[in-house]
Amino acid sequence: MQRIADRVRQELSELLIREVNDPRLHNIFITDVRIDKELAFADIYVSALEGAERSAEILAGLHSACGFFRRVLSARVELRAFPKLRFHWDPTPENADQIEKVLAGLREKK
Repeated sequence: MQRIADRVRQELSELLIREVNDPRLHNIFITDVRIDKELAFADIYVSALEGAERSAEILAGLHSACGFFRRVLSARVELRAFPKLRFHWDPTPENADQIEKVLAGLREKK
């Protein structure tokens, strides 16, 4: 499952960089892909450099292009049945940045 998830992540990242012209989907990155054991769903976690302020816009763009992504991915990643794509916002990079700022503040106080 992990190899399939890694391949989907790689192919989808390349699609976003090279073939998608939607301005809502610029400067985003795939943080994780999880595929269930039945290959029914692929949960794709995304984030952006700007943070959560664009999350609704980005998720709307991803949902509108979902059919295109699934069709292209199913041609590139050979599986009997390609999973349905579900996109989720991943707050982990933002949380890590906040933690780093707190730690930097504590270091300055010493």
